[in-house]
Amino acid sequence: AHPAPQPAVVPREKWLKGAKHRRAPVRYADPVEAAFIHHTNSPNGYDCADVPGIIREVYAAQAGGRHWDDIGYNFLVDRCGTVYEGRAGGTGRAVVGAHAQGFNHHTVGIAAIGVFTAGVPVPKPMTDAIAAVVAWKLGMSDVDPRSMVRLVSSNSLSRFPKGTSARLHAVSGHSDGYSTQCPGAALAAELPAIRKAAARLQGR
Repeated sequence: AHPAPQPAVVPREKWLKGAKHRRAPVRYADPVEAAFIHHTNSPNGYDCADVPGIIREVYAAQAGGRHWDDIGYNFLVDRCGTVYEGRAGGTGRAVVGAHAQGFNHHTVGIAAIGVFTAGVPVPKPMTDAIAAVVAWKLGMSDVDPRSMVRLVSSNSLSRFPKGTSARLHAVSGHSDGYSTQCPGAALAAELPAIRKAAARLQGR
């Protein structure tokens, strides 16, 4: 086994602050076999002290405006490298998110707060924190972050028809499984380094 330590995670109660939208029962799907990296497509020039409010806005847009059952991402990471719990259900458990159409089961969704299209700098504290979450969550299942995995699509709205066994990176960008610009070209370019950093944290 190649476990990695759990990074510090700010609990969702710190950003939720009483905001509440109707939420269905939490679903679980063990084991976590892959991570999908996203960006929130929100402004970059924020003060990290304001991040709880930014996450509440994402929550309101997804669970309120789109009537999702909760915020879609399992974790969110800010430019200062702080990791926040997103979706309810327990940070140490394999919570089914709403972040990767067709591939929500057996995956973890990690969102970088900001927009990271081509040419936008990606802060190193952010990529370091993403790597730490990846190493921890995939380490529970002894998945090498540098590896390829097989995931079965549950929805034909993904890049793969429902029931298709897709070969994907254990650490993929959202656009690898769904037709989208997320996580942005700049953050996508950081994925190889994130995979290597996560593997080092697992002692590989």
